[in-house]
Amino acid sequence: MSTKNPVAQAMNYFLRRADTFTRFLTEGRICLTNNAAERALRGIALGRKAWLFAGSDRGGERAAAMYSLIVSARMNDVDPQAWLADVLARINDIPNPRLHELLPWHWKARHHDHNTIAA
Repeated sequence: MSTKNPVAQAMNYFLRRADTFTRFLTEGRICLTNNAAERALRGIALGRKAWLFAGSDRGGERAAAMYSLIVSARMNDVDPQAWLADVLARINDIPNPRLHELLPWHWKARHHDHNTIAA
């Protein structure tokens, strides 16, 4: 088979990256598909025409950052509205080295502990 044959090119591509394509076999946290990521982006794709004109590049960058935060919260089973409200209320009082505590997965653990103690 010629090296220019599309099948040979695809096989060579796979063979050069075999460890990447088979990593899911040894690492159970890796999903076989990107369906979860596509579902998370579905709302953004559906609204693309409405958001085409964000006002400016900076506005588009801010919108992208907000979508990233909201999707991160959802992927960690955190209510984005409650999380953002709490983070915005507390962010000025937290020193830079502790900002990681406001990330959705840390926030969820902290609020779960507080709710368990209160119950």
